[in-house]
Amino acid sequence: MVFAYAILGLVILLLAGDALVKGAVNLSLRIGIPALIVSLTIVAFGTSAPELLISIDAALEGVPGIALGNVVGSNTANVLLVLGVPALIAVMHTSECDSRRSYIQMMGATALFIALASRGVFDRFAAFILLVVLAAFLTMAVRDGLRHRKNGEPDDLEEPEGADPDMPGWKIAVFLLLGMIGLPFGANLLVDSAREIALMYGVSDTVIGLTLVAIGTSLPELATTVMAAIRRQADVAIGNVIGSNLFNLLAIIGVAAMIKPMPVDPAFLRFDLWVMLAASLVLIPFVYLGKDLNRMWGLGLTAVYVLYVSVVLIA
Repeated sequence: MVFAYAILGLVILLLAGDALVKGAVNLSLRIGIPALIVSLTIVAFGTSAPELLISIDAALEGVPGIALGNVVGSNTANVLLVLGVPALIAVMHTSECDSRRSYIQMMGATALFIALASRGVFDRFAAFILLVVLAAFLTMAVRDGLRHRKNGEPDDLEEPEGADPDMPGWKIAVFLLLGMIGLPFGANLLVDSAREIALMYGVSDTVIGLTLVAIGTSLPELATTVMAAIRRQADVAIGNVIGSNLFNLLAIIGVAAMIKPMPVDPAFLRFDLWVMLAASLVLIPFVYLGKDLNRMWGLGLTAVYVLYVSVVLIA
């Protein structure tokens, strides 16, 4: 029954997060906030809302392993699983992708995250640093977008996810209400269930965060990337992974640690953070060398992820 509650919590989280994004996007556009700003801020934060609420709830309930495991495990899953599985379905040609700057930012955020984790705790000082870096990256993204628009260059952010010019006001209110009620309820249900599962099987909350919770919260990215692979949109697939990882490291842990400091399990420093770093480095051939994400790569990435999860569960 506890697994059913965990799945129910995850489903509520994903549906509530989607509702919140739709409501917030359409409310923001209706009151005159530019579409570019909405895309880079509200949509980005909204799609990360399930992970954020899980991490906040886990920190407040005294299970920081779930909070940190969710982020570290999700970032590893995003590269190995979220890119690996779609590559088994269809080849993604990355030679036309221009993700170098975003990738450098992601690697910088990864290095910063590991450095702060080595202090043994994500306290409010670490949270402040993460949020300042996030604000700097968002500012650069907004400036780039405005410059591209001024120069008449194509802007992929003109139509934010969930935008509907004809959505009535009552529907916007319903989406916002469902999101604001569903997110904390789903997060609390999932975290409580995950903690019970950890106790039931005698494993740490860190292990549950790295596996069950991390895989669950990576499902939206997996679905998006599968569709991108089918449509031969390699830039969407790579950008989805890089953007998600960047926000996981800076925004989710930054906000959660600002609310309540989180100690770092020594297991993260011995193994999991370095696996996350190694997984991030795997993107180099696709970002810099234009290597295609073919089925051989997909098989290799997926196999490595299965091996990683097996090691985490057995250790």
